[in-house]
Amino acid sequence: MWMDKIRTKLFLAAFIFGTPILLSAETIEVGPGKDFARIEEAYTKAKPGDVILVYPRLDNIPYEKVAIFVRKKNLTFRASGFGPMKKVLISGKGFEYSGKGNTPRALFQFNKGADNCTLDGFELTEAHNNTHNGAGVRINQANHVTIRNCNIHNNDMGIMSNGNGTSQAAINQIIENCIIHHNGSYKKPGYNHNLYLGGTSATVRFCDIHHSLTGHNVKSRAHYTRILYSYIHNSSNREFDLVNSVDTKRKNSDAVLMGNIIVKSPKCKGNKTVIHFGRDSGTSDHDGTIFLIHNTIITPFISPILMLSTARAKGVLTGNFICDGGIKQANQCIVATHKDGDMGNVRGTHNWFDRGFTLQRDTALPAKKNYFGQHASSPFVNQETHNYRPKASFKKGIPLNAIKYPRCPGTLKRGESPLAWQYVHPAGSEKRKIKQKPMLGAYDK
Repeated sequence: MWMDKIRTKLFLAAFIFGTPILLSAETIEVGPGKDFARIEEAYTKAKPGDVILVYPRLDNIPYEKVAIFVRKKNLTFRASGFGPMKKVLISGKGFEYSGKGNTPRALFQFNKGADNCTLDGFELTEAHNNTHNGAGVRINQANHVTIRNCNIHNNDMGIMSNGNGTSQAAINQIIENCIIHHNGSYKKPGYNHNLYLGGTSATVRFCDIHHSLTGHNVKSRAHYTRILYSYIHNSSNREFDLVNSVDTKRKNSDAVLMGNIIVKSPKCKGNKTVIHFGRDSGTSDHDGTIFLIHNTIITPFISPILMLSTARAKGVLTGNFICDGGIKQANQCIVATHKDGDMGNVRGTHNWFDRGFTLQRDTALPAKKNYFGQHASSPFVNQETHNYRPKASFKKGIPLNAIKYPRCPGTLKRGESPLAWQYVHPAGSEKRKIKQKPMLGAYDK
């Protein structure tokens, strides 16, 4: 048997290298001609440390009504048999993802204790329920969960996560190299999103997140949210809604948006603000700072780039390239406040703005330390093909010593620059080649 052969190899490895823990690790295969036909059956067999390897069905017919309620730690669910752009298809069509009892609220739900799990290489679609929050993936208090190389679309929610109000739940969620799009519900518009995150900390990197059906592209109530080197665009409402919860009452409930391409669609029918940071409901505070670092931001609207809506919410803008996409809009707003937000809490230098943007007097965004320009057409190589690298005439450098980067725990290797990467479409990355003066915005070449 194949499993006996794997155990023999693991035994030899353990004997030679002195690592007996490897004796429990197995690869469990799912698919046509494999030991298991259903992922749920393989999960029942799996032990911590195992890899559940899922092969496509004939003609990539979907695995149907998949509902994985994960309580085991150190598991990897990995798709096999396709290249990077084609995924093993999983559909929840016809299943009620109620969240009641042992029924998950998602195709894959990682519950408390299911730490250090990975989901890699799937197309996840058609997860719905009667309350319109069925998700492709839900991280329910589990720590160190990674979602990688997935295409998540046409669910009520793309990815949901939550903690329990302490600093020990939903730590270090990683979402990387994923395409997340067209999630939402027209039956409960505005309450379902491509991403709806919570808990202690979440990082999104190298992702393409677009076309939320009715809500926001990224909504987060996490204590610490970081969105890095991603392409966020064409939301039905805000591109980012980073708001309050019991987890944001703690100090340093920060958000870092760095190296992203953020684009508002001219056809947006909902809220046209690009980024909201603060409070959307209730009385809990948001005590933290949003850092906008070297993003390329395009909006055709007069609604603000950044809206602050609590007294303790602060903003820092550095090295961003902000424009209207070539339509020559007038009276555009950089920062605005709502509720008890304070314009005096915003500062920044070395940002480039179209001349259509108005520099508010109450903010610490001095005209002498920021740049204003004007152009007759788009400053980018080709917006139609999602190429937001700047044309040569719009490249402007900034001295490295002028940038005070925020700390991004868990995202950098020792000695690595915060601007080590840049986005490659779709959902990819490449090294950012920085010399003495990094370019403003998300690209250096």
